[in-house]
Amino acid sequence: MAKSTSNPDSSRTLPLIAGGSIVVALAVMAIKYGAYLVTGSVALYSDALESIVNLVAALAALIAIYVSQQPADRTHPFGHHKAEYLSAVLEGALIVVAAILIFREAYDAFVTPRAIEDFGLGMVMSGVATALNGGWSAFLIRRGRSLRSPALVADGWHLFTDVMTSVGVIAGLVLAAVTGLQVLDPLLAVAVAGYILWSGSNIALASVSGLMDEAASSAIQARIRDAIQRSGDGALEAHDVRTRQAGRAIFIEFHLVVPGAMTVLAAHEICDRLEAALEAEIEGSEVVIHVEPEHKAKDHLSKGAIPI
Repeated sequence: MAKSTSNPDSSRTLPLIAGGSIVVALAVMAIKYGAYLVTGSVALYSDALESIVNLVAALAALIAIYVSQQPADRTHPFGHHKAEYLSAVLEGALIVVAAILIFREAYDAFVTPRAIEDFGLGMVMSGVATALNGGWSAFLIRRGRSLRSPALVADGWHLFTDVMTSVGVIAGLVLAAVTGLQVLDPLLAVAVAGYILWSGSNIALASVSGLMDEAASSAIQARIRDAIQRSGDGALEAHDVRTRQAGRAIFIEFHLVVPGAMTVLAAHEICDRLEAALEAEIEGSEVVIHVEPEHKAKDHLSKGAIPI
């Protein structure tokens, strides 16, 4: 038996949020690139370059969310939920490319030092862009977690790394202006590149884990076990509980042991009750229950069985 659930509110909300990310990315990119043009700072150039990656990543997230919401079909009977992980992998790869480009620009600045111009205006512009990114980053992470969207969460953490590097760039350029050490500008660019290279690899690795059918978190698994115990009256036990997470969907499979003399109708009613309980407890659950007679319970009592 199988049961699937989805939240129509999430289906409407996610594309709107992803579209908002594109608008924010365009605004931040324009402001940061303007700061680079007025100052000539290679550190600000590195900051602006990452904003281009933000824009591409936001577009990829929107496409991935759209694809992930498509219903199951003949060629994809389990749905398209994992499309969001592909977006997150792409985002991690784009961050790595940006880091390489920044390293190259920083090297040129070491070879040919550049004087920073219109320092005050550049700092104000960079500060405005950083504040905008910071607010949107917090929003994406919070809403992405509540909606269980890997694409939004990855995009939010990516923007957060952008915020942290921007803060570091601003602080470093202030120090460079006070001390007169122009070499701090390319050094900051190298630091930015190293940081986003690290963050990009983390995003990609986390997404690959999702593509490899990673189990649901221990907290969610505990909620599943509790729901089975609360709502499985009439059955004897559940065992071989397995979970895997694919985007916003959580696939739950387990064997349900019932008395051998129980009718098919009675066993079916228990399964319906369990499915409803898991649907209420775990949003987006896809439940498969395999019913077994009571003599099967003896073989599984020592293997994490759930007594009912």
